[in-house]
Amino acid sequence: MTAATTETAVDPKVQRRAEALFDGYRDDLARRTDRFFAALLLGEWIFAIVLAVVYSPYAWAGKTRTLHVHVYAAVLLGGAINALPLLLAWRKPGAPLTRHVIAAGQMLWSALLIHLSGGRIETHFHVFGSLAFVAFYRDWKVIVSATVVVAGDHFIRGVLWPESVYGIVNPEWWRFLEHAFWVVFEDTFLVLACVAMVNEMHQRAEQQAEVEALSEREKQKSVDLDEALTKLKRSQETLVRTEKLAAVGQLAASVGHELRNPLFAIRNANTFITKKVGGDGADPKVAQFLQLIERELGACTKIISDLLDFARERAPNARPCPLRALVDEAVGLVPPANVKIVNAVSDELPVPCIDKDQFRQVLINLVQNAVEAMPEGGGEVTVAAEGGADRPFRISIVDNGPGMPADVVEKVFEPLFTTKTKGTGLGLAIVSNMIKGHGGAIRVESELGRGSRFEIELPNG
Repeated sequence: MTAATTETAVDPKVQRRAEALFDGYRDDLARRTDRFFAALLLGEWIFAIVLAVVYSPYAWAGKTRTLHVHVYAAVLLGGAINALPLLLAWRKPGAPLTRHVIAAGQMLWSALLIHLSGGRIETHFHVFGSLAFVAFYRDWKVIVSATVVVAGDHFIRGVLWPESVYGIVNPEWWRFLEHAFWVVFEDTFLVLACVAMVNEMHQRAEQQAEVEALSEREKQKSVDLDEALTKLKRSQETLVRTEKLAAVGQLAASVGHELRNPLFAIRNANTFITKKVGGDGADPKVAQFLQLIERELGACTKIISDLLDFARERAPNARPCPLRALVDEAVGLVPPANVKIVNAVSDELPVPCIDKDQFRQVLINLVQNAVEAMPEGGGEVTVAAEGGADRPFRISIVDNGPGMPADVVEKVFEPLFTTKTKGTGLGLAIVSNMIKGHGGAIRVESELGRGSRFEIELPNG
């Protein structure tokens, strides 16, 4: 036996599975054998009637062929013998009681056929065949039940009506012992065969349970390997993103300040030129291009601000700050659009301790993202909050826009990830970092066609 087999042999789970398989094998065998005996008992009934009609008149009444009383015995006694076994085979197939009753019925058929033949020695072989058939159940206790029935029948009829058993009126006293010896002789081998076949069924069940356990372990190993490979792939992706972010941080730190000064100078120059060439007589195209320069300079300033905010993580300076007023302030800084923004924060909400500048930027980014996600027909963005006292603060930004697919929801807080044609993909990453700096967390729920919900949870205190 291998080490793996030894391990599974003492595994309680494998043992329970082996027992369940063995019970299943035995139940299936009992049901099939019950069906076999149901057909056999019906066939014996028909054969007994034919035997009583054709042969019994000659066996019991000489050469005169008449409708003998044994025809009625075959019909009535045969029906009585079959009634209970057939009923149990139909209503309780596979039950222990069913097979013991069927075994008794089969042995009573041997007794009836011996009687109908006038005790001829040929029909005594039916007893040995019946015992062999009963062994199909592979249950030695059923063989014992069958033996008790046939022994009792031979003894009682041998005393009261020996002619129906041995064919003669005064048989020798040892005839019963002779029959009993051969029955016990056959029973010995049948019982040994039943025990051996049951052991074989046990071994088969144990082997199948071990194979199933081995297959389950191999399947689990495959699952574990897949999970390990997935984790390795994610780790590699995280490493790549970390390296990329480190490069972005270095770039932002070194270039951000260098670009801010030229952009500030360009914006001042653009403001001066606008004042000089502006006025009622100015060329409309010149005014249009000057506005374009101002707008794009603002976009460049926003990108640089995002890079610098992401590159330098400043610890929050938490102070009490009324949340409703802060929401009004943040909403006022969001570029106007055909979207209704509702401040549903109650004036009675307890005052949280937050970094006002950082949290204003958080609200601006989230509300502006929600506004930009709305279709041209407009929509509604609602900012609400609850908590305080002995509960954490929960701030939600909910929109009724188009929503996001699941693959986008998983990545919205990843740096440099964006679904917009313009933008750095750092807005929500900055939001996540600022909220984590406050000791809080942010999560998002979204479904296509049903809008999005961003929920911020901040500790109280």
